[in-house]
Amino acid sequence: MRLSKTEKIVYDMAVGPAAEAGLEVYDVEFVKEGGARFLRIFLDKSGGVNIDECEEFSRVIGDLLDRKDPIPQNYYLEVSSPGIERRLRHREHFEKAIGETVDVHLYKAVGGSKTLTGILTEIDDENNITIETDGETATIPQSAAARVNIHFDF
Repeated sequence: MRLSKTEKIVYDMAVGPAAEAGLEVYDVEFVKEGGARFLRIFLDKSGGVNIDECEEFSRVIGDLLDRKDPIPQNYYLEVSSPGIERRLRHREHFEKAIGETVDVHLYKAVGGSKTLTGILTEIDDENNITIETDGETATIPQSAAARVNIHFDF
């Protein structure tokens, strides 16, 4: 999945300040929900990020966004961790998650279900993802997946 133009601009703006703080920009999302727009920046690091790091980065990136003003619409800025059930959106996310259990939410049902849960075993050169579930293997084009995230049993 690709970043939109706005997401790419913000991602590029955020990488430097995040690295200076010892953080990684995991993902950027610019979405409209209801009547409002949200700019979400997800940060990560080994061991996870904490609320203080998110708060400090929010101030830094908020000031930078105010100065450069790359987004003409009004929006709410949210900075957080991608969480334990993090979304897998980019190739490197899938590569890091090989061996993990994932939930694949499909646009169209397969075998009567729009969700498959299994162990991610591969992402190939054509961006097809392969999961193993109940001893069976399923290969799904990444483009057929509405959303893929790490599965966590509570």
